Amino acid sequence: MSSKKFSLLDRIKSFGHAINGFRVLFKEEHNARVHLVVTIVVLSLGAFFSISVSEWLIIILTIGFVFVTEILNTAIEDIADFISPQRDARIKRIKDLGAAAVLLSAVTAVVIGIIIFLPKIWSILS
Repeated sequence: MSSKKFSLLDRIKSFGHAINGFRVLFKEEHNARVHLVVTIVVLSLGAFFSISVSEWLIIILTIGFVFVTEILNTAIEDIADFISPQRDARIKRIKDLGAAAVLLSAVTAVVIGIIIFLPKIWSILS
């Protein structure tokens, strides 16, 4: 670790790096844009149905969970491509595991969405 002293300016710059990471994510990753559209739909549904505070907390945590796995998977894929640009069975395995994490988080989000919103949608339809 560096013994560099604390700098408020450096902390502010680190936010800039994080914001740039979001720019890269949404510009280059198609699935992240899909997640963003679904997020907007879910937040709109939450507002429409006036969901409870606890439901909002679950929804927000779930959205964060999906985006965190997508970001980490993208970072893993970029590192793997940098280390080994040619096809390699070990790199494929690493990428497949990262993709599995995103899939699991997305499926979990869908199940949570169904549990929260299906009864509310059902009550309108019946």
